[in-house]
Amino acid sequence: MVIMGRKIFREKFHKVVMKKVIEACKQSYFKYAFCLISLLCVFPFQSKASSEDSVRISLLTCSPGSEIYALFGHTALRYQNMKTGMDVVFNYGMFDFHAPHFIWRYIKGETDYQLGVTDYFYFEQEYSERNSSVYQQTLNLLPEEKDALFQILQKNYLPENRVYRYNFFFDNCSTRPRDRVEECIKGKVTYTKNTYPLSFRDIVHEFTAGHDWAEFGIDLCLGSKADEIIDYRLKMFAPYYLKEALTGAKIKANDGKERMLVSNAEEIVHRSPNKETVESSYPSPLLTAWVLFTLVLFITAYGYKNKKSFWGLDIILFSMAGLAGCIIAFLVCFSQHPTVSPNYMLFVFHPLHLLYLPVMVWRAYKKMKDPYQLANLAVLTLFIVFFCLLPQKINLAVVPLALCLWIRSLNYVCLNYKRNK
Repeated sequence: MVIMGRKIFREKFHKVVMKKVIEACKQSYFKYAFCLISLLCVFPFQSKASSEDSVRISLLTCSPGSEIYALFGHTALRYQNMKTGMDVVFNYGMFDFHAPHFIWRYIKGETDYQLGVTDYFYFEQEYSERNSSVYQQTLNLLPEEKDALFQILQKNYLPENRVYRYNFFFDNCSTRPRDRVEECIKGKVTYTKNTYPLSFRDIVHEFTAGHDWAEFGIDLCLGSKADEIIDYRLKMFAPYYLKEALTGAKIKANDGKERMLVSNAEEIVHRSPNKETVESSYPSPLLTAWVLFTLVLFITAYGYKNKKSFWGLDIILFSMAGLAGCIIAFLVCFSQHPTVSPNYMLFVFHPLHLLYLPVMVWRAYKKMKDPYQLANLAVLTLFIVFFCLLPQKINLAVVPLALCLWIRSLNYVCLNYKRNK
C-alpha cells in the first residue's frame, strides 16, 4: 500500500510540474521553466543516491555478565547489508577455555584469542539468555570507509590472521574494534576525553564490585604499575569506557570538515536489573581474614601462656602464604603481563615461606632460635605500618592475613626470649 501510494504521488507530481513547465514555455518564462526541469532531473538522482548506501556498521557494547571473564562487558562490531540481507557480528573475544594448557598460558600472558564471525540473531539470543543489555552505536562512516572497514575485517578473519596474542589491558576485544575503525577512516578521530584520574586497578574495581573474591585474587596478582594514572585512550580497554568515548567523538576529515563518529545510539537488548551477585552468599575476603586472625590470636595467646608453639598452625599459615608467594613471584619474573611487576605483595607472600618451612618446623620442635622468624617479624612490621604509603593499592584483606603471620613470628621470638631468660 505504501509503495502504491508513493507511485501515485510521483505520477501526480510529474504531471503537475510538467504542466507548469509547458505553461511557462508558452508565456516565455524560460528561466522559470529551466529551474523546474532541473528540479525534475535532480529529484530522481537524489532518491537513488540516498538508497545506494545500504550498509550499516555499528559498535555493540554488552553489559557485564556473572562469569569472571564477563565481568567487564564486551565489545563487537555489527555489519548489516540491507540489500543482501547480511547481518553478522565480528567478535574479537573468542577463545577456547578447554584448549590445552589454557590456565597456564593465561598466567604466563600467552593467551591466544581470535576473531569470530556469527549471525546477529545468535549473538542477540546469547546475550538475552545471559540477561545482559546490548547497546548499539551506529558509526557515521562514508560508503568508502565502510567498504574499507569490511575489507579489513574480512582480512582479519582469514585463518592465518584471525588469532592474536591477547592482552587484558592493551590488546583485547574492546581495543581491537576501535583500532579497526580508526584504520578505515580518512582523517582523525577525536574522542570524548575522560579526564577523571583513574588507574587500571580503579576501573577493575568498578566492574568487580560485588565479586569480592575475584577482586581479591586480581589485586594479589596486579603490581604497582596497575596503579599508575592512565590517559583517556588506555581507559578504553573497558567496553563501557569505549562506549562513553564514542558518544561525543568526532571525525576530522583530511579536508578539515568534521562530523560525528556516531550517528545513532540505542539499546537493542534490554536487561532486567538483577542486584544479586553470585558471591553474595559467601563471606567477604576481609571478613574471612579477620575471623582467621581472631582465631590465630586466641590460639597464639593460649600457646604463649602455656609455653607451646603450636607449630602445626605455622605449617598451615606459612605454607599457604608460600604457595600464594610462588604464584606472585612467577607472575613478576616470568609472566608477559605488563602490569604485574613490581608487586609489593611479595613482602607478605613469598616463596621463602614454603622453602624454609621444614627448617622452621624443626627449629620450633627443638625450641631453637630462628633468625628467619626475627627477619620476617621486622619485614611484616614495616609492611603493616607503612602499607598505605606504598605506590601500590593493597587489598584490605591482606592486612589481617599479614597480622596472622606477624603474630606467629612474634610469638616464636617472644617464646624463645622467655625460655632463654
